[in-house]
This record gives sequence, C-alpha cells and structure tokens, in this order.
Amino acid sequence: MRRKVQAADGRQWTVHSRISWTRPERMAPFEHDMAAGSVHGVAMAGLLIVLTLFVVLWTPPGLVMPAWFMLLILLLLLLLPVGWALQRPWIITAYTDEPMGTGREHWEGIVLGIISAREEAYHVAEELKTRSRPSDGNRLLSQVTPTT
Repeated sequence: MRRKVQAADGRQWTVHSRISWTRPERMAPFEHDMAAGSVHGVAMAGLLIVLTLFVVLWTPPGLVMPAWFMLLILLLLLLLPVGWALQRPWIITAYTDEPMGTGREHWEGIVLGIISAREEAYHVAEELKTRSRPSDGNRLLSQVTPTT
C-alpha cells in the first residue's frame, strides 16, 4: 500500500507498507524464530502432502469421495501457509523529499500481520495530517536518517 499525505506543515509525505519475507534485522527475535532454517517446516509440509495423497489415492475402488471432503482437505492444506503469510512482518515507511531547503526525513517501523500494517499506515497518515510528524513517541516508527 502506498499513499500520499499532505502534512499540516505543507510537506508532501509518502506512507508505504511492504511485506518482508525474511525477518528484518531490527526486529526482536521470538522464541519460535530461533530455529536454524526452514527445514522443519518444509518437512512437515511434505509429510502433510504425502499423507493427503495417501488418503485420496489409496482408497478402495468402490468408495466414492464426496466433493466436500476433497474441499475440506484442500482447505486444511491451504490454511497453514495462508496463516503464515498473513502473519509475516510488514515494514511501514514514511518519507518526504520536500521542501528541499528543510531536508528529507525517512521513518520506518515493523509490525506483524497485514491487518496491523494497514492500521499502522492509517495512524501514521493521520499523525502526519495533524502533527506533521509520523510518530508521537508512543508509536513504533523511528527515524532512519536524521533531518538535515
């Protein structure tokens, strides 16, 4: 999501959120993020696919699988990856390039999940409209490059 915001002081800001497929360095590590790689997740996904194929393909010849059962299996297969993708870290960025005489500002922060990212981008845009600053101290954005 990218949105242009006119701040209270007249400067034009860009508020941008993007997904991060790797854990950013600035993000505090969680206990469950301490595994050394993604081997365990790939192994579990492979095992789930093999077991699903076993249930679907190795059925007696006279047994008719209902369509709702096949859809249920597909839903279960897609539930975990979709949930994982929705809880990825999102990087919220607010920056301005104008006016040239006052210097550029660049602020960034990290949130987990797409819903939190949309809410945070909305709060940053509202703070810019009312206070001309993307953070009032208790939000998660911090200044990346100092004002010149």
